[in-house]
Amino acid sequence: MKKLWKSFTLCTAMYSALPTPKTDFDDDSMSHVFCFFPWIGLVVGALEAVWWYAAARLGIGGLLYGAVAALLPVAVTGGIHLDGFLDVCDARGSHQSRERKLEILKDSHVGAFAVIGLGWYLLLSAALWSAVKFHVALCLVPVVSRTLSGLCAVCWRNARGTGLLASFTKASHLRHNRVALSLWLLAAGLVLGHLRGWEGVAVLLVAGLTLLYYRRVSEKEFGGITGDLAGWFVQLCELTALAAVVILQKGVGMCI
Repeated sequence: MKKLWKSFTLCTAMYSALPTPKTDFDDDSMSHVFCFFPWIGLVVGALEAVWWYAAARLGIGGLLYGAVAALLPVAVTGGIHLDGFLDVCDARGSHQSRERKLEILKDSHVGAFAVIGLGWYLLLSAALWSAVKFHVALCLVPVVSRTLSGLCAVCWRNARGTGLLASFTKASHLRHNRVALSLWLLAAGLVLGHLRGWEGVAVLLVAGLTLLYYRRVSEKEFGGITGDLAGWFVQLCELTALAAVVILQKGVGMCI
């Protein structure tokens, strides 16, 4: 139990800005980190539900509601996944060789494509949140994105074999992490599949398609995954799932 607690606190400290007891980076702490990765998504989803409820009670809607909803995940995570998203925007925007793209991922400088990517991501996210009719399925999107990202981390090839993600993967008890993440995915899938309406099904379908795109991009352009690519996938999965719910709701509304 002590080892699991250390992994839980390390996961929370690494992948969120939530107050967490200090934990050392040792093999015991890193061994089961991915088992708890989706828990951060539960926090994000719960806060989105709280914000929706508070905004409804206060009569807040439109752009203000959408902007806060878009920034909530960044506030909870400290922007760690968004940072990876921006690094990948810089790397892919360079249109350089695979080796050069991997170098760009490690570069701490912010390039033009990262700035552009940040702008369009936050604007589109805020616009989609301001247009959506809140549904419970949206609370599980951050869980699904992190579960899939974690599964990829413990199942797919690492592009460099070095870096933070590689360190966590090497120290991980792979079988335990894979089983735990599979159970997270099964639980989320069962809930989404049984929700009223088609929003849950849409989330699962689009998350699966985004996962296939992640596989294609990571293998073809980078030769595997990295921590930055894992963060890029989390952000992209959440954005495409949100867009799918909005499109579904608007389409049903037009038919009615």
